[in-house]
Amino acid sequence: MGQSVLNSTQRSAEADLVRRASQRDEAAIRAIIQEHNRRLYRVARSIVRDDSEAEDVLQEAYFRAFSAISDFRGESSLTTWLTRIVLNEALQRARRRVDQPASHFDLPPERIADIIPFPLSGQTIVDPERATSQHEICRLLERAIDELPEEFRTVLIARAIEGLSIDETAELYGIKPETVKTRLHRARNLLKSSLEEHIGSFFSDVFPFDGKRCERLTNAVVSRLSQR
Repeated sequence: MGQSVLNSTQRSAEADLVRRASQRDEAAIRAIIQEHNRRLYRVARSIVRDDSEAEDVLQEAYFRAFSAISDFRGESSLTTWLTRIVLNEALQRARRRVDQPASHFDLPPERIADIIPFPLSGQTIVDPERATSQHEICRLLERAIDELPEEFRTVLIARAIEGLSIDETAELYGIKPETVKTRLHRARNLLKSSLEEHIGSFFSDVFPFDGKRCERLTNAVVSRLSQR
């Protein structure tokens, strides 16, 4: 089920969060940010194609959103409303870089003020021996996605990575569902071609078994042999 489809309990909880956030309740603001950070960051990243700038986009978009959250009427889900604000901010930044024409995602400009701190969450890597190879593969995939044309890249992020439905993606980007399907198919083909071209050099790092894992196995074998 897409995040824009809410049952009555979810709608009630969302309305309560919005009400509290409009009163500058810090706990409500933090809850909204933490719930939406991952999706909104990826949406911004799909437009600006830079980690640091995507974070800046998200911070500014959050400030704009919380400055105007009292105007949120629940006609769409809070997720959709926030995503449109992030899209607008990301597209404005991208347009300033390359002088792109105006987008249909544009929203009325609002005053720029202090930026809400972006809460970063750490991730514990359970298997350190895999860290390097996993990181390289992720970076390879990110570069391949970055190289996609924007109209394909944004649809791929929404559908394949964030799990939005075809109808939700169409509504988000203001295009027809058939266009979503076509762009997604094209994006996957382009991504497949790019990965096939570059991934060969990474095969040697697949299923790593070295470092402490290798040492542990070696010690175990040596120990068993010494007991014979």
